[in-house]
Amino acid sequence: MTEEKWENKFRDFLKRYCWHDILKLANEYPELRSIEVNFTDLEQFDRELSEELLQTPDEVIPSAEEALKQIELPVEKQLHDAHIQFTSIPNKVTIRDLRSNHLLKFIAVEGMIRKATEVRPKITNAAFYCMRCETVNYVPQSGPKFVEPGECEEESCGKRGPFKLLIDKSNFIDAQKLQVQESPESLKGGSQPQSIDVDAEDELAGIVKPGDRVVVNGILRSHQRTTREGKSTFYDLVLHCNSIEYLDQEFDELDISPEEEDEIIELSNDPQIYNKIIKSIAPSIYGYENIKEALTLQLFSGVPKSLPDGGRIRGDIHLLLVGDPGIAKSQLLRYMVKLSPRGVFASGKSASSSGLTAAAVKDELGDGRWTLEAGALVMADMGIAAVDEMDKMSREDKSALHEAMEQQTISVAKAGILATLKSRCALLGAANPKYGRFDRYEGLAEQINMPPALISRFDLIFILLDVPDSKMDANIANHILKSHYAGELYEQWDKLSTSTITQEKLPLTRK
Repeated sequence: MTEEKWENKFRDFLKRYCWHDILKLANEYPELRSIEVNFTDLEQFDRELSEELLQTPDEVIPSAEEALKQIELPVEKQLHDAHIQFTSIPNKVTIRDLRSNHLLKFIAVEGMIRKATEVRPKITNAAFYCMRCETVNYVPQSGPKFVEPGECEEESCGKRGPFKLLIDKSNFIDAQKLQVQESPESLKGGSQPQSIDVDAEDELAGIVKPGDRVVVNGILRSHQRTTREGKSTFYDLVLHCNSIEYLDQEFDELDISPEEEDEIIELSNDPQIYNKIIKSIAPSIYGYENIKEALTLQLFSGVPKSLPDGGRIRGDIHLLLVGDPGIAKSQLLRYMVKLSPRGVFASGKSASSSGLTAAAVKDELGDGRWTLEAGALVMADMGIAAVDEMDKMSREDKSALHEAMEQQTISVAKAGILATLKSRCALLGAANPKYGRFDRYEGLAEQINMPPALISRFDLIFILLDVPDSKMDANIANHILKSHYAGELYEQWDKLSTSTITQEKLPLTRK
């Protein structure tokens, strides 16, 4: 298929599927410079064209953007720098499975933003002024290295310079480098999370921050490594970003459809809504109604208040579960992290103070300066940070939590960097007593292995005892058996093609 045919097909597709988006773009251009195209719509329109997009995106995407510029608009505007962002790409590849056969293909990569550099201008078309004949020469800058003209374009001159770069006549776009790391949930045992560098340009620069869980759609490219001996035969992978889709969004960024809004309003009129929310917290764990009520309140939290004198009172609720081993504390923590939009889980023994707050590292993406790398409490900003095994943490690491819990900021003075990071998160902690189990004949305060300054920062502290009780133990055993049975039914329905289990027989929570 020729490029002219691709342009004609895209023109028909855009008019049919994206006309409202094009009108919005025309009204708001140049503040808005792109439209989103759902890959599913393109596949329905022309399967061959959608396949070509995945296999040869460097040829198809310019044709699509050229087709967008040629569409006749009802307003007098020219969309010279308009772009098309393709979303819902089926060609999803995990970072550790990226191979050489994916080069120059259109792929989607899922993960968490680990690092993001500052947004800086990047030159795309450099204007050089010839100091001999005063001619302006234009040199397009497509690669990672800056290219200067070999000789003057003027026939009567043809000299090799000297040249002067004219900033005002050169073209620049915003650019940012990101590092995307695979999500912890997708890791296999014993493997370290792998990451990939992402180049974000124009409208995509500066829209994500460390901690965001995203799907990055783009073209996989490679840059040759250079060593002291010269150019290496090994290449580094770089994903040239075309669009970014959020997996977890903050509450104020969520898009609620009219159907979801109707359902929310209907639920708000239900007199039993409070109890229903409490029962939906970790239904596989028996009992703990008062703890589940506290966890529900922690999810919704209070309202932060700014006082007239400039002070601030936090609205987040900090919760501590202290109890005997084997009573589902860690399960509750993991469930809450999964439920929260920006939930982060850390375990006390394997978490250091810099891992929880912020670490000073040499920047690999930029020019090698010292930069701050956000820790767990900063990553969980506007979410929940769950810290398990808090009693196993060292005294220095525990002291790092004091400012983060009360002021909800983290002040850093490391490697010449003075900064204050926000950590507006609710902390959910779990710990065992000092002697492994509670001694019922000693005071509780002496058995909690935490300094008073830290304990005072928790709003709710629950003491959980594993007391032998035949009736309670029988109910717990019965609930565990029911949970295992429900899980067995779901696994059979999901993975066995010969299963006779229908969706109606499944537990209500898994439908």
